[in-house]
Amino acid sequence: MSINFNYQHVTGSQELEAYTTEKLQPIFDRYNWVTRADVFFRKENTSSRETGMIAEIRLSAPGPRLFAEESHDTFKESVKKVVSQLKTQCEKRKADMINH
Repeated sequence: MSINFNYQHVTGSQELEAYTTEKLQPIFDRYNWVTRADVFFRKENTSSRETGMIAEIRLSAPGPRLFAEESHDTFKESVKKVVSQLKTQCEKRKADMINH
C-alpha cells in the first residue's frame, strides 16, 4: 500500500493524512489489486460556504485508473465522500474482472 499526498494552496497536515489513510485502508484490504493511491488536496475560492475544500483521489489498479473528486466545506467531509465513490468504482471493477 502506497499513498502519495499532494497539497496545492494548502498547508500539509499529519492529522489529515492519518484520517485519509484510515479511510483508504478498507479499500486496500478488500481489493488487493489496488496498488497505490495519489491524494490531492487543494483549496478553491468559491462564493459558497459549503464548497471550496477539494479532495481528489486516484487509485492505481489494473485497467484505467479509478478517480473521484469532491468539494465540501472541510477536507474530511470531502475525503469521506471520495472514498465512498471509490468503493463503488472498485466494486464495479471487481465485477468486470470476475466476468472476464
